[in-house]
Amino acid sequence: MAVPKKKTSKSKRDKRRANWRHKAAVEAQKALSLGKSILTGRSTFVYPSAEDEEAEDE
Repeated sequence: MAVPKKKTSKSKRDKRRANWRHKAAVEAQKALSLGKSILTGRSTFVYPSAEDEEAEDE
């Protein structure tokens, strides 16, 4: 017969959630920074433009 697993402590749960939220916040900051640099024209990031995509389709 199946036996229930032991309960995870609140501190362990909170650590995992904090880690997940921290990773999400770091990625959000990177995305915002990249967006700002693209808008100001100071970006070294290469991204395809609409014209490039049309040329590849032909």
